[in-house]
Amino acid sequence: MRSRLAARPARLVLTAVAAAALATTAAGTALAVGGQSKAPVEQLCGTDDLTFKVTEKTQAGGYLLVTAKAKPGITCYLEGTFPSAGFGSHPDRQVTPVEQAITDTVKVSGSKAAYAGINPKSTNGDFGAEFDWMAIAVSGDEASATDVRLPSPTLIDKPKSTNWHANAADAVPFD
Repeated sequence: MRSRLAARPARLVLTAVAAAALATTAAGTALAVGGQSKAPVEQLCGTDDLTFKVTEKTQAGGYLLVTAKAKPGITCYLEGTFPSAGFGSHPDRQVTPVEQAITDTVKVSGSKAAYAGINPKSTNGDFGAEFDWMAIAVSGDEASATDVRLPSPTLIDKPKSTNWHANAADAVPFD
């Protein structure tokens, strides 16, 4: 009877290993003859997979256009959520979303970039603080946040951002 009980957990472990192997194959890591990968591994972008550039735009009262490009040799996908970004540690300097829904996922590779528009000051008046830098990360990967220099010192107060988009024209933060 003992050998029968021992065999059952072993079968469960083998079943779990087989299921994991099938899931990996289904994710695009099928191997060709000789062990060479014939399909690229597709993954969600992490902050470390990307380089970020910020430019100033005048449309919609002025905003910061964030361009995210994949580092050489990387192809990844940015989910259609807003970037995790902030200017200093005060809660009124953390970016909140402009869009109410998740947008399409953006493939980032080579010359294909993703864009998000940040309205640095969504309030009226002269309140806020001026910043030269912004911390930015892919949502969910805040531990890997990186600092990006702004084009010029910018007054920040309750900033709002669009989601990531494949087209820069879709990243204008109309509020």
